[in-house]
Amino acid sequence: MTLRLSTVILPVHRWNDGGRERWQRAEELGFHTAYTYDHLSWRTFRNGPWFGALPTLTAAATATERLRLGTLVTSPNFRHPVTLAKELISLDDISGGRITLGIGAGGNGFDATVLGQEQPWTPKERADRFGEFLPLLDRLLTEDSVSQRGTFYSAEEAFNIPGCVQRPRLPFAVAATGPRGLKLAARYGQAWVTTGDPKIFEEGTPEQSVQALRGQIEKLGKACAETGRDVAELDKVLLTGFTPDRGQPLESVAAFVDFAGRHQELGFTELVIHWPIPDSDFAADQGVFEQIATEALAQLG
Repeated sequence: MTLRLSTVILPVHRWNDGGRERWQRAEELGFHTAYTYDHLSWRTFRNGPWFGALPTLTAAATATERLRLGTLVTSPNFRHPVTLAKELISLDDISGGRITLGIGAGGNGFDATVLGQEQPWTPKERADRFGEFLPLLDRLLTEDSVSQRGTFYSAEEAFNIPGCVQRPRLPFAVAATGPRGLKLAARYGQAWVTTGDPKIFEEGTPEQSVQALRGQIEKLGKACAETGRDVAELDKVLLTGFTPDRGQPLESVAAFVDFAGRHQELGFTELVIHWPIPDSDFAADQGVFEQIATEALAQLG
C-alpha cells in the first residue's frame, strides 16, 4: 500500500512576507497535498495574524502548478453550503482541478461563537447540522440547479454552472470518529480524516494511540459495509501532531520512518505533517522537516 506525505501550512504569514514561498516550497519538496486550516482564528494563534483559508488557497493555486491543495477542515460553524459551493467551484477552476475539501462537523472553539451565538452547538446539534450540510453540499457541487428546504440549511434555485473541473465533483475528505459522521464519510467521502483519540492525547502512550486508531478504522469499515461500500475505496488520512507522539516524529528521519511505518500498517494512505512554526506547538527543525519530506517515504519497506 503506497503511503503519501502531505503538509498543512497554517495561514499565519502575509502572502508577500513568507506566505507564497512556503506553498511554492511545499511543491518543490514533493508533498502530495498542502492543506490549510479553515478557521477564523485558532487556539494559541488567536491574538496573532490569521488569514482566510479559501483566499489563501486561491493564491496558492496561482503560485503552484502540480501541488494538490485543500482544507483540513471546513465545518458548518461559520459556513453555508450554498456560498461554500460557489467558492469551491471557483477555486477548483482556478487551480485546474487540484482541490480537496476536508470537511467535518466542527468543534466548540472560537469559530463556534464568533457569529454571536451565546453557546456552541452541542455534539448532537453539530451532528444534526453536519448530516444536513454535507448532502446538500454534495448536490450543489454536482447539479446545475438545486432547490431544497431543510431544518438548518436551504437552497432556492442555487445555480452552480459549470460545476467542478473534477468530475462529478471535487473530492471530500470527511473528518469523523462518531457513528453518524462515519456513515457520512462512507457515503460521501473519497477520503476519511482523523487526528486520533483526543481522550488519550495528554496522558496516553503511542501504543494506546495505535490501538485507538485501529478501532476507528474498524468502525469505518463497518460503516462502509452498512452503506454497501468497500472501505478500500476511501483514502485514510492521519493529521499528525495530536496523538501522544506529538512532535517526536519530526525530530529525525528515523523517528518519522518508524512512526509512518506503524501507521501505514494500520491502513493509513496519507500522513499530514505541520509546516514548522517557531515558538509554537508546531516548532520543528526546518532542515529535518525538509529531509523527511524528500527522504522518508523511500525508506519505508
